[in-house]
Order: sequence, then C-alpha cells, then structure tokens
Amino acid sequence: MAAAAFSGVRMRTHVYVDGYNLYYGCLKRTPHKWLNLHALCTALMPRNDIRAIRYFTAQVSGTPHDPDQPTRQQTYFRALRTLPQVSIHLGHFLTHEVTMPDAADWQGGRFTPRRVMKTEEKGSDVNIATHLLVDAFDDAFDVAVIVSNDSDLKEPISVVRRRLGKTIGILNPQAKVSRALQPLAHFTKPIRAGALANAQFPAVMRDAQGPFHKPPRW
Repeated sequence: MAAAAFSGVRMRTHVYVDGYNLYYGCLKRTPHKWLNLHALCTALMPRNDIRAIRYFTAQVSGTPHDPDQPTRQQTYFRALRTLPQVSIHLGHFLTHEVTMPDAADWQGGRFTPRRVMKTEEKGSDVNIATHLLVDAFDDAFDVAVIVSNDSDLKEPISVVRRRLGKTIGILNPQAKVSRALQPLAHFTKPIRAGALANAQFPAVMRDAQGPFHKPPRW
C-alpha cells in the first residue's frame, strides 16, 4: 500500500486534525487562524484524493480578558461546516485550581508556590484514536494523515500501519516530528507559514443562514 502512495495513484485519504496541537504548534500569535483545512491539505497533498477531514477540538469558554473567544470559535466552526469534507468532533476543556511553583520567585532555597487556574483539553486524543481505528477497520481510506505531533497517538497509528497495512502521513505543526511518531510515518511534511497564508477562508462567507464575516481579531 505504501508504494502506491508514490506511484501517481490518487489514494483515498482521511485527515485527522488535532486542533489543539495545530493551534499551539503553528497558529497562535499568527494572522492565519481563519484556516481552510481542505485548502491546506489539498495544497500539501495535491496527488491525494481527500475524502474526509476530521477536526478534533473542544469548545472554549469566555474569560474576563477575552469574553468573545467562544463567538470567534463558533464563527470558525461555521466556516468549517461550509466544507463538505470536514466534520467537527468535540471534546471538552477541564479547568481547575492547582498549586505550581513560580519560576520567577525563588525564596528560601525553593520556588514560591502559587495557586493558579489550569485549563486542560480532554478527549481529543481518545476521539482521534477511536475514529482513526474505526475508519481503518472499515477500510474507509488507503492513507491516514495525522495533523499533530502528539506522541500519545503512537499506539493507534502503529496498529493502523502494522496491523491493517495502511499508509501513514504526518503534517507536522511543530519544528520537529516527534521521535515516537517519525518511525511510523511513510511521509512527513511541515506546515509552514506560507502554506497557512495561502489557505485562508475569504473574509466574507455565506452559508444557508446567510453571510458572515471573519472575526475582527483573527
């Protein structure tokens, strides 16, 4: 199966996007968050027949310094839903108080502990693994492309490659591919700023509900 990936045959491809990993790997603090996932994947893999793009993330909540964050996210979901190949799969964020050392406050031979609010994204790893395995067992694709650099995905990727004989690709949001994932990939590609800039939705879009606009802060 791997050899066919480079033979010119347009192989059936599913893409699994770890939204959290993508955001913190190459979108945060950039003007490229209004990202058309299908345009990006098509540009990076022009010879693949991209049948489905599964986008995994969690719904954010407003904060005192950014109360409009949920509105921006919902507008982005609305843009993604205009793409017939894209489906959105939601986990959740868990916020709780924890005690952590303050790296800037060293007193009495130790870092001063501080109570902080810690937010963790939960569910995406399990959701990605579940859909990746089910789609592979259903023979829904020839190529599975993972948009993530999370080593927690090593085991499901290994099963899909070694047990089910599927071709594995990684579109890496970070500078280097995880050492745990690199040996499992038939091919890897970095996601560069130029590719992101060229894969933006238009500022004004339209769906069945009418026109809508790119959020001003994006």
